[in-house]
Amino acid sequence: MALKQEPWYIHAALYAVIAVLIYILLQVAIINPQNVIEQEEYYKTESRLRMKNIKEAQILYGKKYNKFTGSLDTLVNFIKNDPYVKQVRNGVDTVTNRPTDPFVNLTTGEFTPDSLFKTPRSQQRFILQVDSSTTQDTIINRAGKVLRVETNTKVGTRYFIEDPDGYGSIGSLESDALRNTASWE
Repeated sequence: MALKQEPWYIHAALYAVIAVLIYILLQVAIINPQNVIEQEEYYKTESRLRMKNIKEAQILYGKKYNKFTGSLDTLVNFIKNDPYVKQVRNGVDTVTNRPTDPFVNLTTGEFTPDSLFKTPRSQQRFILQVDSSTTQDTIINRAGKVLRVETNTKVGTRYFIEDPDGYGSIGSLESDALRNTASWE
C-alpha cells in the first residue's frame, strides 16, 4: 500500500503560521521592551532637566527677592518678564567668556519657560512647595511684666521640587544642607 502525501498548501500554511509567530515573538520579546526602555529613559532625563531648570529659576528668584516662591506660575512669569533674568541669561562671564545663562537645554532642544509647568510623561504639574516658619518672642519689661508677644512668620526660606511621576526631587523643606541638592546626584 502506498502512503498518501499531504497536499503542499497545508505545509505552506504551516510555514506561514510559524513565520507570523516568530515575528510576533520578536516584537514582544525584543523590540517592544527596547522601545519602552528608551521612552522611559527619555522621560527620566527630560523630567530631571526640567527640575534642574526650576531649581535655577528658584535660585534666581531667591537672589532677587531673598525668598523662594511656591508657585510655578509666579516662577515662570518671573523668568519670562523680569529684566534681572534677561540680564543673567544674556550675560557673559568676563573672566572665562562663557555665557551666564543658568538654564540647561532640554532633550527636545532649546529651553522654554513654559516647559517648567508639566512633567513630560503624565503632563501633571511639578510639585513645588516652600516652607513657612513661625517664631514667637515675648517682650518683658524690667519689672517682669509681659508687654507683648511678637509673632514673626517667614515664608520661603527653603523649597522642595518633586516629580509626581517619581523621577526624583530637589531640595528639602526641613534641611538647609539639602537646599539645592537633587535626589539623583
